[in-house]
Amino acid sequence: MSRPKPNLFRYFNSSPEVIRLAVMMYARYLLSLRNVEDLLHERGIDICHETVRFWWNRFGPLFAAEIGKRRARAGNCIRWRWHVDEVLVTVNGELHYLWRAIDHEGEVLEFFVSKTRDKVAALKFLKRVMKRYGRPEIIVTDGLRAYGAAMRDLGKLTRREVGRWKNNRAENSNQPFRRREAAMLKFRRTKTLQKFVAVHSQIHNHFNSERHLVSREIYKRRRSAALAEWRTVAA
Repeated sequence: MSRPKPNLFRYFNSSPEVIRLAVMMYARYLLSLRNVEDLLHERGIDICHETVRFWWNRFGPLFAAEIGKRRARAGNCIRWRWHVDEVLVTVNGELHYLWRAIDHEGEVLEFFVSKTRDKVAALKFLKRVMKRYGRPEIIVTDGLRAYGAAMRDLGKLTRREVGRWKNNRAENSNQPFRRREAAMLKFRRTKTLQKFVAVHSQIHNHFNSERHLVSREIYKRRRSAALAEWRTVAA
């Protein structure tokens, strides 16, 4: 006989609906902690911005993990084409590189933060994403030599595609993160960056309905379905 799942909100005075709303607003929109506090105050919910921060750190990773499990069970884990790219991120005044893998539909698959942009970092990142999602048919990268060296060691050099405009999907996928990074006024710790990207990418994947590719009616149905599923996360 299986045990019932523990109640994650057992020792909290606020309702799960309010907690989920606060986490969603902070992760999905370009809002600061104090912006979320003000918006909740307009709805008659009086909390401190530090409470929003605590909810984000406590429940954000749990919600993101639950969304990832649901998407995997729904059969969204077949990705035959990857777009791999790295972006420069400033963490406490030091330069770091955020490696990201995007599938052919624009969903963020994996991410990795490193201080270098060499073969060792590229190989570690590719092994990490292949361990989780298998080996794709095609990997699209830019002209960085580290990708070629890493894929040569993996025996996947023939599956690499390099082109000036072929990796635009990865470049465009960086825009939501860049806007959120600017709103947060950079990051102070590598651990905070890794944690934020993990939660932000899953929530962005969940609510990304590609409204520019579908009609208004289809977008409204997708949006309602995503919001209804979000309300059941960790229910």
